[in-house]
Amino acid sequence: MKVLLLNGPNLNMLGKREPGIYGKKTLKDIEQDIANLGKSHNIEVSCFQSNSEGELVTEIQKAGDVFDGIIFNAGAYTHTSIAIRDAISSIKIPVIEVHLSNISNREPFRHISYISPVCAGSISGLGEESYVLALFWFVRLNQKKISE
Repeated sequence: MKVLLLNGPNLNMLGKREPGIYGKKTLKDIEQDIANLGKSHNIEVSCFQSNSEGELVTEIQKAGDVFDGIIFNAGAYTHTSIAIRDAISSIKIPVIEVHLSNISNREPFRHISYISPVCAGSISGLGEESYVLALFWFVRLNQKKISE
């Protein structure tokens, strides 16, 4: 199984940006942890981050032909991007939306996710563990496929 770990704007600033909200680990640390965990469960994890909406849309579109699923932290685009929502809708693989912080406990503009309705599931508020739980969803999905 192959999973894309996709991260949007400002996530490249993890470890520096508001560590009280987003934690002290860098994105590279999180990517490495998830890739290692994936490897231990026979899941190949590839990572991509961009601050550009168009690049994220392109990666989502390409992923539909290459990967079995996406773990996606769209950052602020969660609350603004119809283009990203449409890209997710255009592919047939599952996408799990993740957020480090609990977006429901934040500013009112963060309470609305444009992408949640087109994702297989959403995990937020658990810090880096949000990514771990998303990966374990794919581990379980892969186990079900193998046992069929």
